[in-house]
Amino acid sequence: MQPKPFKPALFNDDERYVKDKTTDLVWHRCGNRILYVDTDRSSVVYHANYFRYFEFGRSSLMRDAAYPYREIEESGYIYPIIDLGINFYKPLYYDDPIWVHTRPAELERVRLRFDYVITHAETHQLICRGFTRHCALNAAGLPVAVDPKTVHLWKTFPS
Repeated sequence: MQPKPFKPALFNDDERYVKDKTTDLVWHRCGNRILYVDTDRSSVVYHANYFRYFEFGRSSLMRDAAYPYREIEESGYIYPIIDLGINFYKPLYYDDPIWVHTRPAELERVRLRFDYVITHAETHQLICRGFTRHCALNAAGLPVAVDPKTVHLWKTFPS
């Protein structure tokens, strides 16, 4: 099955943001390069490492939005992953340059979701699409409403 195309173009002349020409959605973008340690014996990136790339994208988005995870946790909130998914389209290999595209997706009272797209930075091939769903917890580990600053980010992220 062919994946839906992803055609990013710079958004507002800011290298950190792109707009997908096929959906008109804006994505935060950060670059990385595949390390040897991320590959398996067949020389491709081991599947579980893609979730590390998602974390890198999510953390970078929050940091660039001036609300890093450290600040969230210091405010008494934690956001563990409660659900995740990924669809793979092409493999990655050692030293491949990649773009990790991340955007805030769904927002509910106590849950939120990030969506991700990883592309090869040189060939522009779509590598995978995925998501992570998180639950808002307080420091005692009890579910609480998503904190106001995160809600603000979801509502103000360019659409």
